[in-house]
Amino acid sequence: MNNPWPYLTDAEINEICSPLKNGAAQIRFLERLGMVVKPKPSGRPLVARTEFDRVMTGSNAMTTGHSTSAVSSTPNVIGLQSFFKQRKHGTST
Repeated sequence: MNNPWPYLTDAEINEICSPLKNGAAQIRFLERLGMVVKPKPSGRPLVARTEFDRVMTGSNAMTTGHSTSAVSSTPNVIGLQSFFKQRKHGTST
């Protein structure tokens, strides 16, 4: 289904969030799925079609032209451990 609109329609959001009807409840549900959701002035959720596709396909964030390496997206375990060791009330291992 090719929809020219950049945002999901209310009917599509209702189908995704069924049986929820309240706009605030739908926003919470969509945010828990990992989507970036903005409220419309009516209180209904506003979701970009690309955001829905990103979350539902499990792909990374939109391509911005910058390459991201796997190294930069992993946590710095050694740095975190040294941070806690330097704190006055940190854990001691």
